[in-house]
Amino acid sequence: MEPVDGPSGGCARVAAFRGIPFARPPFGALRFAAPEPPEAWDGVRRATEFGPAVPQYDRMNPVGPAADSADPAPDCLTVNVWSPDPGAAGLPVMVWFYGGAYVFGHAGDPVYDGSLPAAGGVVVVTFNYRVGMEGFGHIAGAPANRGLLDQIAALRWVQENIAAFGGDPARVTVFGESAGAGSIAALLATDAAAGLLRRAVAQSVPGSYLTPALAADVASAVAARLGRAATADALRTTDPAALVRAAEEVFADREKQADRWGALAHAETVFSPVVDGVMPACVPWDAVERGAARGIDLLLGWNRDEYRLFMAKRGEFGRVDEQRAGWALEVFGAAVGGERAYRDACPGLGAEELYERVCSDWLCRVPTLLLLEAQAAAGGRAFAYELGWPAPVFGGRLGACHGLDVPLVLGTLDAPTARRMLGPGPSAEAAELSRRMRAAWVRFAETGDPGWPAYGTGGRPTRIYDRNDTLAEDPLRPSRELWERTGFKVLGLESADG
Repeated sequence: MEPVDGPSGGCARVAAFRGIPFARPPFGALRFAAPEPPEAWDGVRRATEFGPAVPQYDRMNPVGPAADSADPAPDCLTVNVWSPDPGAAGLPVMVWFYGGAYVFGHAGDPVYDGSLPAAGGVVVVTFNYRVGMEGFGHIAGAPANRGLLDQIAALRWVQENIAAFGGDPARVTVFGESAGAGSIAALLATDAAAGLLRRAVAQSVPGSYLTPALAADVASAVAARLGRAATADALRTTDPAALVRAAEEVFADREKQADRWGALAHAETVFSPVVDGVMPACVPWDAVERGAARGIDLLLGWNRDEYRLFMAKRGEFGRVDEQRAGWALEVFGAAVGGERAYRDACPGLGAEELYERVCSDWLCRVPTLLLLEAQAAAGGRAFAYELGWPAPVFGGRLGACHGLDVPLVLGTLDAPTARRMLGPGPSAEAAELSRRMRAAWVRFAETGDPGWPAYGTGGRPTRIYDRNDTLAEDPLRPSRELWERTGFKVLGLESADG
């Protein structure tokens, strides 16, 4: 049992179990295959260390322990469990899906520690899933969306084993951010995930889902860097590190493919779930509007200034001119009429504000909002929130940027990745905001009600998390009215030529 700060400020004790395999190592003959059940073991297995990361290059932590983890390591498909009382029965369960642009992520990252939510009375599970070419490369001779298959395997492990840790398999809430939220949305449109979750929290759902043709073109571009065909047989013996580097090279050069890849060539990743008619059967918004999540309670939200994280990385603050803004409005706002439509809907905004608006909308804000609208239209329960509290670093210019919600929800304010947004010593204000958000997420997992009115019940009430929390009505109305007529469609090849 490990001591942690309890929800009321006292000291609580949480039992932690790390590095438990939920599937066999996805290497050798199992590379690019669907996950296989793990081998059984005799006696007591040590569960004190996190399993290794799957092959990846962590763009946020390029010198960290998960960076360029190239060597095929056993037991990287592992789960970790934090329980306030392993001897209990019927505790709610919360399963965390990490983000990372579908190309990086490691459940052992300190920012994903589950101790504090568990101290609030729930069993918390985190896990690794394959990313990049290993998990989402559309490779001939291999099942699509292997990362999603890993996620389903982890959820099945929860169903079969969580009672031994005090959890109730009938009270599972999945929660995740960015690519983790996009994965959760995809699972809502996947029959194979039916019955594996009761509630879902999706934080900053990305809007990119790919046709098989576009995804195959991306995979071919990666394989070509190694002089290989994008087939399982051709790539199975390829060094994982080399494949990771090839994918990063394609990402760095992606804008050269704009004529074929369209908006994806300017996005923050070239990998996303592939809509193959089965898993998922269609884009999440269509599935949810048809009732796919009617029996699942949803908590969905976005960060007010999503795109400022990427603007900061590129040094764009104060440097976005009218030409750059017009380009972004045409690329990311094309579905709703481009530059003219956005300028008419957002009068008075300057070039940088318009640039940030359309990029934030396309990246996560509008996809999350449309999922809310779809659930409400289908008669399901959904709750909306917006994080508006600005990160204190860079003189507040980061605002409520992409990823800021993760340490706030999990309470991991001192994690290295959190410090880049919160500073070396998190303020009392940050700690109190974290406590409020964490309490709402735990309450939602326990009861299906985070503490404010449901979305679509006589309006669009949205909890605004800031220095002082408020309840707002339809805070993204201009963007919603622009996009609700067209929605988000699956991304396909712009041209089939060449």
